Amino acid sequence: MPTRLLRSRLPFHYAWVVLGVTFLVMLITAGTRAAPSVMLVPLEHAFGWNLASISGALSLNLALFGLMGPFAAATMQHFGLRKTVLGALVVLALAVAASSLMRHNWQMWLIWGLIVGTTTGATAMTLGAVIVNRWFVARRGLAMGLLTASSATGQLVFLPVLAYIVEHAGWRPVIWTVACGAAVVIPLVYFFLPEQPASVGLRRFGEPADAADAGSAPKTNPVAMAFGALGRAVKVRDFWLLFFSFFICGATTNGFIGTFFIAMCGDHGLSAVQGASILATMGALDLVGTTMSGWLSDRYNSRVLLFSYYALRGLALIYLPYSFGLGPLGLSVFALFYGLDWVATVPPTVRLTNDVFGSREAPIVFGWIVAGHQIGAAFAALTGGLLRSSFGSYTVSTIAFGALGLVAAVLVLRIRGSARHLAVAG
Repeated sequence: MPTRLLRSRLPFHYAWVVLGVTFLVMLITAGTRAAPSVMLVPLEHAFGWNLASISGALSLNLALFGLMGPFAAATMQHFGLRKTVLGALVVLALAVAASSLMRHNWQMWLIWGLIVGTTTGATAMTLGAVIVNRWFVARRGLAMGLLTASSATGQLVFLPVLAYIVEHAGWRPVIWTVACGAAVVIPLVYFFLPEQPASVGLRRFGEPADAADAGSAPKTNPVAMAFGALGRAVKVRDFWLLFFSFFICGATTNGFIGTFFIAMCGDHGLSAVQGASILATMGALDLVGTTMSGWLSDRYNSRVLLFSYYALRGLALIYLPYSFGLGPLGLSVFALFYGLDWVATVPPTVRLTNDVFGSREAPIVFGWIVAGHQIGAAFAALTGGLLRSSFGSYTVSTIAFGALGLVAAVLVLRIRGSARHLAVAG
């Protein structure tokens, strides 16, 4: 078995190989999910579809991406992590490739709304939380920071390449590019992603050799498992504070900036490639910021970290409409602070979720919190487009979402973060 052979020759713990494979999976699938943002105008011109209809499909994508989280985590416990991830990647690659043949708007809703939304939901932040809980005892914050950064970086860094392809070759080559990207990581998962450390004769990274075995999760029906965890979580006040703060997180990142920033740049005379390049810069900065956030969450109070991140993001968004009038320096300042903060909220949110719900229950509960994140993203994708149509610019919506960031900063300070031991459904 390649995994056991590689493990025996490595000078470091195999958990870091698992982290690297998961990093690539989340990187590629995030880039795939972000691809429609550079195809908005070409699809509108090619088929005469209106922007509201295309945005609706993307809103469905964002909502399902989040709603899949708890069910994906439960499915990984019931059927196995490798089988779940491999199945999602195969369906994703085939569906994206098939979308090169689409001719009607309902096909956009089916493929990029329904199928891409659900499959990428199984290979995103919830997958990261499952991997970190299964493979790490020490350095959990750092590991989650790296995986979260891969998701956001994949979403942003690939955009300039995809925008260049759109401008020079049209939208169909973009489809084939992202489909191939999804296909490439399938053999990596098959050969190098074990089910758990015990599958290759290891303990989790940082776990003492004499530590008691945590045992396997009960083989409950995945749907019942997901809703059972939700039923227990909704009785805990901290769940709602985490859920609504993450709702705002999704609204102020993927939903608004991720969907409309390129179009916003177009309103101010910048090309799609220029706008995508700024997003790519923010993605590179996020790789630094979110990794550092993970390192900090291993050492400092997660509530204070979250307060700082949300407050900084809110102020950056309020500043954004005015930055276009300040020349290149104005946007550079926004890109610097917003990029470092893009999804720096995830590692401390995962840490707090683990503190409150315990390591076994936390991945599924975090899946529901991620659902809140993506419902917020879907809300912002829909609302941002409506406000742009009503006011003729993105200024009102940008300032409104900035104010929401400040609200989130207040909410997270009320999280107690005290450990609770919730019974897991048998």
